[in-house]
Amino acid sequence: MHMRDRLSEIYDRLVERYGPQNWWPADTPIEVMVGAVLTQASSWTNVEQALANLRDADALSSQAIRDMPLPELARLVYPSGYYNAKARKLKALCKFLHDFCEDDIDRMAFRPTQELRIELLRVYGIGNETADDILLYALGHPIFVVDTYTRRLMHRIGVVEERVNYPKLQALFMDNLPSDAQYFNEFHALIVRHSVVACKKSPECEGCPILDICEFGTSNVQVSSSQ
Repeated sequence: MHMRDRLSEIYDRLVERYGPQNWWPADTPIEVMVGAVLTQASSWTNVEQALANLRDADALSSQAIRDMPLPELARLVYPSGYYNAKARKLKALCKFLHDFCEDDIDRMAFRPTQELRIELLRVYGIGNETADDILLYALGHPIFVVDTYTRRLMHRIGVVEERVNYPKLQALFMDNLPSDAQYFNEFHALIVRHSVVACKKSPECEGCPILDICEFGTSNVQVSSSQ
């Protein structure tokens, strides 16, 4: 099966099982950006608590984060973990937004994807995944987000090696799928959902919607049934 068809089959089966995910759960682009930083090495449940703290403090704006004393910001984002580092990262991001586009995120979104990506990667605390989260979910650019879930799932299916690097795995999706932000958005969200529900560190392969096209899954089920 051609890689394009293989990826499309995975998408179709996941969306049939889980339905539309409507990700990212945020009201504004700045909330998406803040969430993208806070979710680094953190569960979404903890990120939601940190976002709620910022919302309650009326601090979910670029200017509010810039103006807030660093210790206070760290206190508010405490639930997300690594709170001192994340407070500094949020400060750096919001300084960038002011310097780059005067906090006009709509204007920022019209800039070319690769130009924006280069600029974002220069910001303290923003790596490939966070930059692509911002580009896709906050700015609506067609770029595929790669994370631990994506890498684990695609390795288990048998498409890539376990330690595949970020650019190679991202290219696998972007070279074989339509360049469509909403499609990339939904596909990545479905991978996350499937990885949380079934394809965990210790996977639950029985009943998996992509079991028959997953090398690890078919092998795992055969071993289990023979014991």
